[in-house]
Parts: sequence; C-alpha cells; structure tokens
Amino acid sequence: QVQLVESGGGLVQPGGSLRLSCAASGSIGNFYRMGWFRQAPGKEREFVAAISWSGGTTRYVDSVQGRFTISRDNAKNTVYLQMNSLKPEDTAVYYCNVGQESLFGPPGKYWGQGTQVTVSS
Repeated sequence: QVQLVESGGGLVQPGGSLRLSCAASGSIGNFYRMGWFRQAPGKEREFVAAISWSGGTTRYVDSVQGRFTISRDNAKNTVYLQMNSLKPEDTAVYYCNVGQESLFGPPGKYWGQGTQVTVSS
C-alpha cells in the first residue's frame, strides 16, 4: 500500500508564494513519476506539473509555466511544488499523484488527500 501525505497549502495574497510538499511511503518501488493536479470548485481536476524519476525532466501546464517549479528528493520520497506569483485563478485543492506512467502519460495510480490553496486579497 502506498500513502501520500501533502502539506503546505494555505491562504496567500495575489503575487505571493507557497511551497507544497508530498511525502510518499509504502511499497512504491523505484522509477516512479511524481506530480501535482488541482481541482477548482465546479471544475474538473487538471494536470499542473510532473517530474521524472531522475528529476531531469519536468512538464507543466501552460498556465503555470514560469511561475511554478516542481522538484523531488528521492532520498525522502518527496515531491515539492514551489508556487510563485500566485493568482486568484490558482485557487484550488492541489493533489499529489504518483505512478509508473511516463511523464506525458495518464495520471498515476496513487493520490494524496489534497491540500487547499487559496489566493485572495
């Protein structure tokens, strides 16, 4: 069984920053992709960012490119999402996602419980 525990969400003003973390535990194996999705009220869950096992390749949705940075620490089985220049439209529940899929593949098998990010003045 794999567990994903997210942290770092909260309330921030437009233009501010937050860093999300997601720690994985259990029988996750190796060479897994880690990533983040988000779901705003009344909208479908959407892909935000993903990172390969080595950390050498990343992928972002166009709306966060240049503002968000995904990284990982394999020694800690943890993925991070540094979010800068936050906008009200970034408000959503952010979900960690892990799986063996390729970087451009479908969502992985495992999901975190979600952490709320609210951008508002």
